[in-house]
Amino acid sequence: HLVARGNNRLPCFFDDQDRRVYLGYLRDYSAELACEIHAYVLMTNHIHLLVTCREPGGISRFMQVLNRRYSRYFNRAHGRTGTLYEGRFRSCLIETERYFLAVMRYIELNPVRAGMVALPGDYPWSSHRANASGIPGGLLTPHPIYLGLAAALEGRKWAYQRLFETAIPDDDIQIIRGS
Repeated sequence: HLVARGNNRLPCFFDDQDRRVYLGYLRDYSAELACEIHAYVLMTNHIHLLVTCREPGGISRFMQVLNRRYSRYFNRAHGRTGTLYEGRFRSCLIETERYFLAVMRYIELNPVRAGMVALPGDYPWSSHRANASGIPGGLLTPHPIYLGLAAALEGRKWAYQRLFETAIPDDDIQIIRGS
């Protein structure tokens, strides 16, 4: 679980074009650096990613290249200089199936918790629509835990959508935020 926050909690996305550019870089660099994206959300002033990278040091390299490239774009596009992100990205290793699914839900429910939308599928800048449809698409790589929700597509779609019918326990949210 990776989090990059805007410097001084300022926006790192001003408009939909910024988000499209970021997703393009995310797709390109995840393919180039063999990192699999399982879930994401692009909030106004921060980003959450759920990523698997099999190469030693791959996550650091991936985030360095991605954030450096996007920062150059953002500064040029918006006539600004200086750092875009608040220090280095934050990361947390996920070691259990239960925690993986909790983090996935946490990421995709972020816009709901922020009061931006009523339902996670209403937010266009997250992986929820793709994951809830059962067809992750070009940017996302289904994780074995996600695939293990059900053998068939319809069952997986149903099982994933059911995960969002109950709130994430407060204890889990605190663990995710504190890690």
